Amino acid sequence: MKLRFAAAILSLFATANPSFGGSITLDEVLNSTLEKNPAIQQAKANLERAAGRRLVLRSIVWPNLKLNLPAGVQGGHRAGENSTKVFGFARGSLTQPLFNTAIPPSLRRGDVEVLIAEQQLNLAVEEQLHTARLAFYSALYNRELQSVREKQRGHLDENVASQSDRYQAGLVDRGAFTSATVEARALDPLVENSRRAYTAAQLQLAQVMAVDLNSKASLPNPDGELSFAPTDFDLNAETTAALERRTDIKLARLLVRAANQDERIIAAGYYPSAAGSVTGDYIPVTGIHREGSTSRTQDFLGSEIREGAAYTWQVIDNGKVGGAVLRARKAREINEVELRKLEASVGRELSRIHNELAGIDARHKSFAAGSDVAGQTAAAVQQNLGSGLASELEHRLAEGNYLKTQTGLLEANYLHNVALAEWDRATGRYFQFAEDVH
Repeated sequence: MKLRFAAAILSLFATANPSFGGSITLDEVLNSTLEKNPAIQQAKANLERAAGRRLVLRSIVWPNLKLNLPAGVQGGHRAGENSTKVFGFARGSLTQPLFNTAIPPSLRRGDVEVLIAEQQLNLAVEEQLHTARLAFYSALYNRELQSVREKQRGHLDENVASQSDRYQAGLVDRGAFTSATVEARALDPLVENSRRAYTAAQLQLAQVMAVDLNSKASLPNPDGELSFAPTDFDLNAETTAALERRTDIKLARLLVRAANQDERIIAAGYYPSAAGSVTGDYIPVTGIHREGSTSRTQDFLGSEIREGAAYTWQVIDNGKVGGAVLRARKAREINEVELRKLEASVGRELSRIHNELAGIDARHKSFAAGSDVAGQTAAAVQQNLGSGLASELEHRLAEGNYLKTQTGLLEANYLHNVALAEWDRATGRYFQFAEDVH
């Protein structure tokens, strides 16, 4: 089934530069996931299986043709006949349903079967693309966070070296040197945590992209950087559109339709049905006895064709006594309840994400405003510390504030991109089947 990306995938929310030297952009990650992800491949196989299931459900309308070619040796003796003779003939039958209330729901059920498989493929692709997108953002975030912390640690290591020289010269006591060393070493576990988180995000990218991770393979190296752009969505309009295009809601509606047709198919078994039939025997020779015949009048006299019709009606059980219809109705009602719950949750989910985006935007503005000030303050304290005009405590507070604003700004960028990805998922903007567009 041919897929195509909708507007959300075209908005990559990350600065994507041309790939180089093993680097990979978000667009390339999504394309690779779409082509190779095992969950998506399995959903495609299920779609082909559903097409075969539709043929089975449609077969109730088609005529049933059977052909037998009995042959053998017939023994026994009657007056005036040889005791043993070779025989062979052709026997065929054709049965055509004339009236069956199960036919319309079976045809509709076959069509719904394929639609369900399509939406399940839709849902699998959406989930895997969303996972790949979040892993890409996580890798960018942790790589940049590691870089910020390593740069900060470099500044602190320079301070350690400066305090060591001053201590050797007798300008400061050992406490100042020890305090600077502790401050620098406190960043070591933070840097290591960022490095491990970056590697974990790379591994998740490789898994969702179905990369063959052998001993010589290298993990994907995301290309780009996290970006930030203020957003403004019409919540009411987006909620209305989401109810129409979200994959999980479409799937839930199809499950209700399927359960309704299943109930109708079961109930159809308790209505009268009629079928026409044509049977025939082609006998190349005469004198062949029918099975169980005791006289010549019961033998095959020659080729023959018989027409007829059969009428059946099960009148004892209407589907409610045995409970088959009631069980099917229960399944349909459960699906309807789940559908209503899912539809009701769309507005709440979009409202939550909308509020998160607004809060992240305010947080980003706050950190962006304080980042430059914190950087200038840290630089000034670093210079004054070298000349003895600032204390080690002031230096520690200034460097801590600068690191806090840098990491806070970076985290706001990351959360903003993640929230946008969640918004695209919640509004059903990832992609759609080409058939659904026309």
